[in-house]
Formats: sequence, structure tokens, C-alpha cells
Amino acid sequence: MSGFLSGFKAIFKKQIKDTLRNPASLMQFIIFPLIAFVITLLMDFEAQAESMAALIPYDVDIYAIAADMVANMPNLTTMQATIFAGMGLIPVVSGIIVEDVERKSLRFLKMAGLKPSSYLLGIGGVILFYSFFSSVAFSLIGEFRGLDFWVFLASMMSGVAASIVLGATFGVMSTNAQASAGVAMPVAMILGFGPLVAQFNDSVARGLHFTFTQQLNVVADYLNTGISDTSLWESFAIIWANVAVLSVLFAIVYTKKGLKD
Repeated sequence: MSGFLSGFKAIFKKQIKDTLRNPASLMQFIIFPLIAFVITLLMDFEAQAESMAALIPYDVDIYAIAADMVANMPNLTTMQATIFAGMGLIPVVSGIIVEDVERKSLRFLKMAGLKPSSYLLGIGGVILFYSFFSSVAFSLIGEFRGLDFWVFLASMMSGVAASIVLGATFGVMSTNAQASAGVAMPVAMILGFGPLVAQFNDSVARGLHFTFTQQLNVVADYLNTGISDTSLWESFAIIWANVAVLSVLFAIVYTKKGLKD
């Protein structure tokens, strides 16, 4: 236990220092909430309804049209949170770890007896720390209140955990940054933008049902509308099943690749 904790602390401190030496890396945790905030300011349906009122016959309920628009279009604000948890974080984590692979430091860390869990939690702990503030921002921008705030925050952090493990797996299995990006980016784009496409295509929604980003979107939609074919407990179970399976995959890849690179 003491070896696990010492390994975790060493990796955590190292990654914090590396991040502070490169402030540009922190932009990843700022830009997505900022985009969500800007979208929230722009997507003012009541203002759009008023501007359209002069062009619509008086017997048409323009506010009912605006309400129908809101009910039937994707929530672009919370969709940014899904893109952040999927497309945004996977390449970041992969890039951090493949840097250790390229420098051969991962090999030496493993030879020194560093356990996969210590390494993953050390790297992931830093990403979770920064992502917590981004997730709080998304929760506030999405106007979640009371219990809904905590449910959405918990779903975000669960999705972030899944992205960390998946990104770490891509990082460990890659030999350089180009190879890592070549694998991580296509998967990240599918996971990030897939739920947006699923809003308009039932086949895509069914195909992505067991992915953690789709379930993040399901949770957000349920909190916004109160309607969902998937219960909250089932959504969280799917997300954490993703985390568990990906963690096992990471441990296998780390054990097989750690000494060879």
C-alpha cells in the first residue's frame, strides 16, 4: 500500500509541475466551457421569437414555435460537455503518456516497480483535478440546480474517468506522438461528436448506447427534459462499466508494452 501511495504521489507531483511549466495545456480545460457559455448567450429563443414577430401573422403563436424549437433541438450547451469529456481529453492524456514513452521514462518507471494503478491514477488525478472545475462550469452554464447539479457533475466526472483510461491506453500502446494522435483522434471524434449525430439518427443512438459519451448525453437530456428511455442508474452503470473494462485493457497494455518501449 505504501508503495502504491508513494508512486501515485510522485507521478501526481511530476504532472502538476509539467502542466504549470506549460500553461497552454490548461487551455483545453477552459476553451470548451467558454464555448458553451458563448452558445448559451447566443441561443436566446425568446429574443429570436420577438425579432421574428413582425414577419409572422398575428394569429400565429410565435412563442409556442420557439418552445417547440427548444424541445426538439439538441442542447448545444451540454453537448459541449460531452465533446469535452470525449474528444477533448482523450488526446490530452494520450499525449502526456506518449511523451513518457518517447523519453523512455515509462520503461524506467516500470523497471523501478511502479504499478500500473499508481501511474494511471497519478496522471489521471491531475486531469481529474482540472476537469472538476471545467465540469462545475458546465453544470452552472447548463443551469442545473439542486440535486440535478450534483447528478450532472457526477456524470461528467465519471465520463472524464473513462476518457482518462482510454487516452492512457492509447498513449502506452503508441511509440510516438504521431502514432498516438493517429489512433486517439479518430476514436475521440467518434465519441465526442457521435452523441450529437445520435440526436437526429436513432440507428446511431442505438449503436453508441453502450459508450460513456452517449450516456453522458442521455443524463443531460433527462435532467433537461425529464424524459429518457434509459434510467439514471443504468446510464451510470454503463459509464462505470466502460471505466472498468478500459482499466483492465490499460493494465494489460501497460504490462506488455511498458518494458519494451
